[in-house]
Amino acid sequence: MEKTFNLTRRDDGIAILTMDVPGETMNTLKAQFGPEISEILAEIKSDSSIRGLVLISGKKDSFVAGADISMLDACETAGDAKALSQQGHVVFNELEALTIPVVAAIHGACLGGGLELALACHQRVCSDDGKTMLGVPEVQLGLLPGGGGTQRLPRLVGITTALDMMLTGKQIRPKQALKMGLVNDVVPQTILLQTAVEMALAGKRAPKPVKKSLVNQVLEGTSFGRNIIFDQATKQVEKKTQGNYPAPAKIIDCVRQGIAKGMQKGLEVEASHFAELVVSKESEALRSIFFATTDMKKETGAEGASPRKVKKAVILGGGLMGGGIASVTTTKAKIPVRVKDISEKGLSNALAYAYKLLDKGVKRRHMTPAARDNLMALMTTTTEYKGVKDADIVVEAVFEDLALKHQMVKDIERECGEHTIFASNTSSLPISQIAEAATRPENVIGLHYFSPVEKMPLVEVIAHAKTSPETIATTVAFARKQGKTPIVVQDGAGFYVNRILALYMNEAAQLLLEGQSVEHLDKALVKFGFPVGPITLLDEVGIDVGAKISPILEKELGERFKAPAAFDKLLSDDRKGRKNGKGFYQYGASSKKAKAVDESVYGVLGIKPGTNKDAKAVAERCVVQMLNEAVRCLEDGIIASPRDGDIGAIFGIGFPPFLGGPFHYIDTLGAANLVNILESYQSQFGNRFEPCERLKTMAQENAHFF
Repeated sequence: MEKTFNLTRRDDGIAILTMDVPGETMNTLKAQFGPEISEILAEIKSDSSIRGLVLISGKKDSFVAGADISMLDACETAGDAKALSQQGHVVFNELEALTIPVVAAIHGACLGGGLELALACHQRVCSDDGKTMLGVPEVQLGLLPGGGGTQRLPRLVGITTALDMMLTGKQIRPKQALKMGLVNDVVPQTILLQTAVEMALAGKRAPKPVKKSLVNQVLEGTSFGRNIIFDQATKQVEKKTQGNYPAPAKIIDCVRQGIAKGMQKGLEVEASHFAELVVSKESEALRSIFFATTDMKKETGAEGASPRKVKKAVILGGGLMGGGIASVTTTKAKIPVRVKDISEKGLSNALAYAYKLLDKGVKRRHMTPAARDNLMALMTTTTEYKGVKDADIVVEAVFEDLALKHQMVKDIERECGEHTIFASNTSSLPISQIAEAATRPENVIGLHYFSPVEKMPLVEVIAHAKTSPETIATTVAFARKQGKTPIVVQDGAGFYVNRILALYMNEAAQLLLEGQSVEHLDKALVKFGFPVGPITLLDEVGIDVGAKISPILEKELGERFKAPAAFDKLLSDDRKGRKNGKGFYQYGASSKKAKAVDESVYGVLGIKPGTNKDAKAVAERCVVQMLNEAVRCLEDGIIASPRDGDIGAIFGIGFPPFLGGPFHYIDTLGAANLVNILESYQSQFGNRFEPCERLKTMAQENAHFF
C-alpha cells in the first residue's frame, strides 16, 4: 500500500515530512491516516539525530485542503463523530508536544483541518503565491473546526480575529496572515522549503505578541472585556442567522470555555459540539449542497459532448447586465470581450462598471494597478459590428423584446462564423421563439444570469429542442470559467428559477393586499431563512420588471400565475423600486440606514395594514407555492433532477441553504404533509394552491426525492 506520509532526513539534522495522498489531486485528511502519523512521530522521537522537522505537501498547488468530508457522512452516531474529532486531537497534540522545532511550509490551499494541522506546528511559513489561502471554512458546512482549531487559533491571533475567521469562514491571503500573526514569514515559493529548514535550525521561538488594536487589547485582557466580545459576537450571529444555524453559537461557546477553563476543557467542549453538529439536519443539508456542486463540476451538461474552446466573446448591450457579464468574462474567465452597443454612452457604462469592480481590488491591495489595467485591456468596444468575426460565443443582453432579439440573431449569423454560439440572457422569453429567426438554430441557447452578475453565483443554461449537445457543453464550460454554477434547464416560460419565484412573490403580494404590513412580510421570510424578504426583493429587481414577466408566464403556464391587478396602480404612480427611488421602501438621502417603509404605498394600493398574522403562517403560504411549482418543473422536465432544482433555488434566489433546497425540504416535511397543507389553502384561497400530480402520487406512496 502506498504511503501518504514520507519522512526523509537531511545531513543538517532536519527531517522533511511530505504529505501526498496517493491518486488524488488535493491532500485531504482522512481518519485512517491516524496510525500512520503516530508511527512516524514515534520514529522521530526515537531518533536523536533529528534536530527539527519540516512539514510540507507533495502536491503542486495545495498544502491540505481540509478534512475529507465524506468520512463525516460515514458517521452513524454523534459518538462516531466525536471519536473522529478526539482522534485528531490526539495526533495534533502529539505533534505539538515534540521537543524539536516543527515548522509547516505552506503553499496553496491550507484550509480547515489543513490549517489546524499547521496550527499544531510550532511555526508556519507560507508562499506569497496567489494560490496560497488560509482559513477555517467549516461553518459553511454547518460545522466547527474540530481538530483543535477553536482552541489554538484564538491563542495565536487573538479572540476577535479568530472568531471573525471561524464565524465567516473567510480565506486569508499571505500578507494578511503575516500581519495577523497566523504565519511567521511569507516568502517566494522557490525558497519556501529552504526558509522552513532555516527556521527549524534556528530552534523554537516564542511567538511574537500579536499586534492588536487598542480596543481589542483592552477587551481581550480581562474576563469582563472578553465577555463583552462573546456577547457582541452572539448578538451579531443571532441577527445574521435568525437562529437557523446552530454552528456559530457553538463556535463562540468553544472559544469562551477554552479561554476560561483551559485548553484541555476547550478541546472536550470542541469534540462534543463538533459531534452534535455533524449529525444535525442543518449540516447534513449544507454538506449535500457541497457534494452536489462538486459533482456538477465534473459534468459537461450534455452527455457525450465535449466543449469547444472559447477564445473570444462578444456581448451585445452595455447596460447593467451586459456590463456585468463582460466584467466576469474578462476578470474571472480571462477571455477577451468585445462589447457592442448602439450608443457610446452604453459602451462607456460597461467599461466604467468593470473598472469600478477591479478598482475595488486595487484599493484593498489585492491587485496592482498594472494587473487591473491588463484585465481592462481585455475589454474593447464598438458601435458597429467590427471585430466580432472570430467570436466563439455572443451573449445578448438587450431589452426583452422578441423583434429586437430576432434582429440580433440575424446580425450575428451575418457577421460571425458558422460555429459562433448565440446565447440570450433573457429572463422570460422562450429560447425556441428567439431561435425561430436563426438559420443555425443548433447554435442558439439561453444563458440567464441573475443581477448583480458579479455577486450571484447561479446561471441557467437553457437548451431548446434544436440546441446541439456541443453548444450546451461549450456554454456550460464558459459559464464555469466565469466563476458561475451553471444548471442546464429545458426551454419554457420563466425557465426554472423565475418560474418558482413568481408564485412565491405573487403570494406575498396577495398577503400584502389582505392587510399584512410590508415589514412583517419581509421579516417573516427572513426569519424563515431567505436573505431578503419578497417585498425588498421586488424593489431591488424592479416593480416594472416583475410586471413584464407576469403576463408572459400567465399566457404560457396558465391562470395560477396571474399577478394581483392592484399592482398596476404602483406603475401608474411611477413606482419602479430602488432604480428610480420610488417603491415600497424609502430611498435617497433622507432614508436612514435601517430602511423605512414608504407608508404612502398603502394609499396607492388602496389598503390599510391590519393585524399581522403569525410569521410562520405567512412564510408557509409563500413557500409552499414555491415547493409545489418546483415539483411541477421536475414533472415538466424543465430541470433534470431534484439535485439541480435544489442548487438552482439556493444559488439563484437564496432558498435557505440549511434546508438543503426545495426538494430536500419536501423530503423533510413529507410529501403527504405538504399535500395536506396545499389542499387546506386550496379550499380557502382557490386553485392556485392545487398540489401537482407528482406530489399527490408521492404522498400516496410515501416516496422521497433522495
